[in-house]
Amino acid sequence: MSGFHKDVIIKDDAPNRLFFSKHLQFLLSYAKNQNSYEYVMSEWLRASGVYWCLTALKLLKNDDLKEGQLYDFVMSCYSKEKGGFGASEYHDPHILYTLSAVQILAMIDRLEDLDVDNIVSFITGLQQDDGSFYGDEWGEVDTRFTFCAFATLALLGRLYDCNVNMGVQFILECRNFDGAFGCVPGSESHAGQVFCCVGALSIANRLHLLDIDQLAWWLCERQLPSGGLNGRPEKLPDVCYSWWVLASLKIIGRAHWLDKASLIKFILAAQDDETGGFADRPGDMVDPFHTLFGLAGLSLLGDTCLEKVNPVLCLPQPLVDNLGLKLEIVCQRD
Repeated sequence: MSGFHKDVIIKDDAPNRLFFSKHLQFLLSYAKNQNSYEYVMSEWLRASGVYWCLTALKLLKNDDLKEGQLYDFVMSCYSKEKGGFGASEYHDPHILYTLSAVQILAMIDRLEDLDVDNIVSFITGLQQDDGSFYGDEWGEVDTRFTFCAFATLALLGRLYDCNVNMGVQFILECRNFDGAFGCVPGSESHAGQVFCCVGALSIANRLHLLDIDQLAWWLCERQLPSGGLNGRPEKLPDVCYSWWVLASLKIIGRAHWLDKASLIKFILAAQDDETGGFADRPGDMVDPFHTLFGLAGLSLLGDTCLEKVNPVLCLPQPLVDNLGLKLEIVCQRD
């Protein structure tokens, strides 16, 4: 952490405790205000937005949810013809929103209502000869989509319906000289892509293929003097990387290499102490995306007020246990 860094300054009067009840109010009011500009303009990612809000509420141990409405919304995004879920009603299916939909249905205990064969066919049909996955029929390739495929199939109990070995090989092709990963072979290392690749390897039980210490060193270099984490060199810290970086380190057993106290300070400082919610960094506008990953990061850091979160699937750990999923996690080593 030597030399000049792009960073933020945390003010002395920044929030330094978790505003539990205000985050509940923020999330619940966000879901109700469907006439707001933010709600209308987020239609293109609504299924993921619902996942962010629902998971955040679950981490806050709130079960006062309208599960029937959630189910109806998710199923309105489903394409029976193609087998996947879109971001919202009348949107084309995409692997990103298919994972979000399955995660939502897992949290409200409605997986048994799915046409699993149809969804599996949609996902496996997106896998290419080199092991990569398209996001949808239009052909974009990204390691995010490999994670989405593995995670969705694992939640449905059908991981090995796809070619896992080829999927893993594609991930390894995306590894760079620094030990981290990009979205396709030869692309820049990025913490979000690292999470997707490490998470996919965890699901596939292939973490032994990583150079764990080299990767952990790159991830730990994402921590700045403010305590926050960035996604790649020379970028500002962002609360969402309290998930992408920290969860990756948790999976490979190196989370203790970070300065825990300063990261907690950064995350808490990004709260709005009036409205609730978390922003990307202190002083910015709050939103559900950063609220989920701020809470999830605090959960990984051991905040006992919050439900324990699974570092691979970003779902409540008790749910992952109940589903019987066995995800590889490396034991902590000094």
